[in-house]
Parts: sequence; structure tokens; C-alpha cells
Amino acid sequence: MKNRMMGRSGRLFALSAFSMAMLTGTVQADTIRLWTTEEQPDRLAKQQAMADQFKEQSGHTVEVIPVTESDLGKRATAAFAANDLPDVIYHPLQYALPWSEAGILDVDAATEVIEDLGLDTFSPGPLRMSTFEDGYASVPVDGWTQMIIYRTDLFEEKGLEPPTTYAAVNDALDALHSPPEMFGFVAATKVDESFMSQVLEHVFLANGVSPVGPDGFKPLEEGPTTEVLEFYKSIAQASPPGDLMWKEARELYSAGQAAMIIWSPFILDELAGLRDSSPPTINDDPTTRELAEKTGVVTTFAGPSNPDGAAWGDVRYFGITSDANTDVAEEFITFSMSDAYLDTLAIAPEGKFPVRTGNADDKMAYKDGWAKLDVGVDRKAPLGDLYPQAVIDEIVGGLDVAQRWGVDEGQLSLASKMINSQVVNRVVRQFIDGELNAADAIAAMNAELSEVN
Repeated sequence: MKNRMMGRSGRLFALSAFSMAMLTGTVQADTIRLWTTEEQPDRLAKQQAMADQFKEQSGHTVEVIPVTESDLGKRATAAFAANDLPDVIYHPLQYALPWSEAGILDVDAATEVIEDLGLDTFSPGPLRMSTFEDGYASVPVDGWTQMIIYRTDLFEEKGLEPPTTYAAVNDALDALHSPPEMFGFVAATKVDESFMSQVLEHVFLANGVSPVGPDGFKPLEEGPTTEVLEFYKSIAQASPPGDLMWKEARELYSAGQAAMIIWSPFILDELAGLRDSSPPTINDDPTTRELAEKTGVVTTFAGPSNPDGAAWGDVRYFGITSDANTDVAEEFITFSMSDAYLDTLAIAPEGKFPVRTGNADDKMAYKDGWAKLDVGVDRKAPLGDLYPQAVIDEIVGGLDVAQRWGVDEGQLSLASKMINSQVVNRVVRQFIDGELNAADAIAAMNAELSEVN
């Protein structure tokens, strides 16, 4: 294992030694392999450009290998068994702790990188999610938080508070819901869609409700869970009829027919008229920025039983494997998270929020730089030009309190199985449709979720 006492001074000494070796022609140039799930051609090209820059700076080669995210788990398990793991894996949250427990990841190496970069420069949410024993399973790279997207102009016109709580959303529904011209919300109601699972987890988290504890399944508490069910029913009743998913939410909000939706940040460039395949239809100009100018976001959302609230976050990590050339892997990740961090985020800025807002020299360097990165497909513009500073602050700040079921309890795998079972989706829909009352719905969820393992 790496000696974690090396620290920043040791790394600087190593870099100085490397520089001297370069001058004397004695440097050992190594090749490491990076598995990445960012496999779209334009994103691969940006990662290759970063690898080329790293080689120019360090002498080491990084072989960038695309891996389809749905195949990542099987590929890693097979490579581990064959002693043929890559050196670094860019991976989603779901693998951080299980891979550490299995011995696939080198926790000491990841922790050393984080400590060298500065613990206080990272958003606490992504670090908390990857905490493993006395260190960190992987190095947080980027993330995004699910958002309540809402019409600030309509809220201001009616003197409404931003939709940061169940109560504020319900107040807005009372004031703004006037179908068919304007729906108060477009809630996810299609039970076999992962979009509904994601939205529901966000709403449950907001009220501090989770079906998992440190020992596994934890029965849903009747009081707080009833509040969740009643709230979700209220937003569903302020939505159009039928089976609704991400498509309907985007289309209705884009057309100016919805006051609020829950969506990912990948909608932000579309609302600003930068993507011809999904243009705003609020007026006759598909390139209009009118809707973006009238849009606000909420990431940290609270229910009555959890006044501090929560944000639903999706975080990506660099994992250093147990088969890695550890020194070079650490050096590459440090480079990607410091000198080249804005290049890392620029791979897809609208979905890659900075998990480091800055560094020791400038606490806001990466946050400010990220807001200036171009987003869009058919047209380009920085998010900072499209949305006000308050929106940028809310987007990045959500990662501070980002949560997921099972992370803090060390039960992410079980929670994921519960979510994938779609039990919660189905029973919540039965409650919305009046087929079950709250007590029976909670009993049904507890009965079925207790059987998931």
C-alpha cells in the first residue's frame, strides 16, 4: 500500500525529481489505462486531449478506454479475477463502496489524493458518499443534483416563495394551477420508468424518509411517509392525466404550460434554445432564451419532518485499482482535478458540476471557471450567461448536501435493489389513484421491500 504520510511535500519532491530526471534523460515513462464511461465520440476526444496534455507534462501515457456503463460492473469483476484491472476507473457512485469491500479499489491511494488536494476544497456531500472506514473509496470528480425547475416570473407575480419546501410547492399549486393553460406541476407517474424512481427518491429524501438502515431494511415510519404520500398526490393531481415521465415534463415546461417540474440539469441548455432537437416552444423562436430567463432552480428541498432538507445527487468518481501503477495513477488524477480540472468539467459542463469549488490559492476558481464553460449542442454559451448568479450558486451548492438512499448506512446496494424493484413506484401510484389509503400503502411497501435482498 501507498504511504499516506508522503503528503504534499513528498509529492512536490517527487515532481522535482521527475523534472531533474527529464533534464538528465533518465526518466521512466509509464503507460496506465483509464476506463471511462464517457464514451460519446466528442467526449472521448476531449479525454484524449487531456491524456495528451498529461503526457506532455509528465512523460506518462494514458490509454483512454471507453466502457459502456451498463457493462462496467461485469467488466470490473472479470478483470479483477484475471488480475487485469486498469489503473484508473471513472465510475458512478454505486460502485465505490462495493468495489472497495471487494478489494478492487485502493482506498489508501484515493485518500492520499484527496488529502493532497485538500479535504476542505471538496464538497462534503460527494466525500461523505465515498467514505470507507478511515478513508475514501474513490476520488470525487463531478456530479449533478436533481432540480425543481420553476417559473420565477409566475412566482414573483403571485408573491410566492421559491419552491424549497413541501408547503411552498403546495402554496404555488393553489396559486398557479389553472389547466389546460397552466399545470401546477408535471409529476412522474409512469411506474415502469426509472425517472419516477429517481423523482420519488428525491421527494422521500426531502422528508428524511428511507427504507434502509445500517442493518438493512428499515420499516417506513407512518407519520413522515404519510406526509410524503400526501405531497406526491398533491403534485400528481396538479399534473395532466395519464402516465407521465421525463418527456412530458420537459415538453410542457418548454411550452410554458407548467409552473414546476423535477428534472436533471441536462435540460438547462435546452431551455435556452441551444439544442435544435429539443427547442423551447414557449414562443415561435426555437433559439429563444426567454424561458431560461424566467427559470429558477431548487436543489435542496425539504419536507415538514426534515427541515434541513436534502438534494438528490449523482456523483462520479476516479477509482484507483488494486492492480494500478499507483504513483502514476495518483499523478494523473491530481492533474485531472487541479491543472486540468476545468478541462475535466468541460467534457459535459451541464451535467458535470464541480465537486471542488476552488483550490488553496482561489477558493472559487473552479466554480467561477465552470460557469464560463460553454454548454449546448447546436449553439454554445456559458451557463453564467444564460442564468443568474443565484441559479449558479444553487446548482453547485446542492452537492454540499447531496444524498442517496443507503449511502450513509452502507446499504447502497440494497437500496438500489429496492429502487429497481419499482415497488415504491407502483404503490405510490396506487395511492395517487385512490386504490389504497396511506396506512395500507405504507404497509404494502414495507411488506414488499422487506423481501428485497
